[in-house]
Amino acid sequence: MFNTFKLYPFVRPLLFSMDAETAHEMTLKSLQKAHHCKVTRELLKGNHTLLPTTLMGLPLRNPVGLAAGLDKNGECIDALGQLGFGFIEVGTVTPRAQPGNPKPRMFRLPQAESLINRMGFNNHGLDTFLQNVQNSEWRAKRGVLGLNIGKNADTPIENAASDYLIGLEGVYPFADYVTINISSPNTKNLRALQGGDELSDLLRQIADKRKELADRYGRRVPVVVKIAPDLEAEQIQAIAHILPRFEIDGVIATNTTLSRDAVQGLKHSEESGGLSGPPVHELSLKVIESLRKEMGQDFTIIGVGGINSGKQALEKINAGANAVQLYTGLIYQGPKLIADCINELRKCDVFMRK
Repeated sequence: MFNTFKLYPFVRPLLFSMDAETAHEMTLKSLQKAHHCKVTRELLKGNHTLLPTTLMGLPLRNPVGLAAGLDKNGECIDALGQLGFGFIEVGTVTPRAQPGNPKPRMFRLPQAESLINRMGFNNHGLDTFLQNVQNSEWRAKRGVLGLNIGKNADTPIENAASDYLIGLEGVYPFADYVTINISSPNTKNLRALQGGDELSDLLRQIADKRKELADRYGRRVPVVVKIAPDLEAEQIQAIAHILPRFEIDGVIATNTTLSRDAVQGLKHSEESGGLSGPPVHELSLKVIESLRKEMGQDFTIIGVGGINSGKQALEKINAGANAVQLYTGLIYQGPKLIADCINELRKCDVFMRK
């Protein structure tokens, strides 16, 4: 069948002739329209290859997920689900709608197959997000959905916990897991929440709220924390010791990097913001390896950052991740990357035994 997997190499030059954010928005709108039409919906169907596994007790069709950031408002969950992901994460959502940082704020670095973005948690706010999530059929069809929450830009960092608690309470009934995003480099001082005292204070309040919500709804929703790749060894050790104290279920490693070592001299390399794509891969691997060493075999790690091929997905798993997520690689490789990763992960002993 002639589907999106085969179409993408022909469509990509058109998309790359546009501003990066314009192309992003156009792609999401096109996916949404295609999904809503019975005729074109078939074009979205990926190779729904099964590689069953579990993640925090959640049954996955396969261990290849969509990272947060691509669908910030949860508008395209069902269309994206058609592409073959084992799980989908949407957001980051903040309590109140906000425009994000001034445009332009997303830049391609094609020579490095990378992106730099300084989006700044632009989103339509929690109420609209929850309506979109509830309109989706993904979970009803046994798809696993993660909801990623953050703080508003104008909320003082010392009051950040209040935004996360509002977000947690809002998304809790509709999430299979919740991600606490404290690692975006594009919201002022946000990464300070990764510090020992700040992280402990935030997670203490998250843990108390989660207990209250679990009692209210009769189910315990896993909570994970998304961290940066730009952490010193001592910081990773501190995070590894703090997370279990507050019964955090997993960690997503990692977000984008502020480093430009791998892209020096390339057009747009001096733009501020987070760098994603292959240059993040090695940084992410080191964080995953360190976390696995510190936290043992039972703690959940989702590996993300710089996966541009099935081989790199396998390297994430071999470094200690239980599952992986994609974003920038999809922009350069198209949706075939999903099946490439699943097929490569078949070689991994962890999944062969299941």
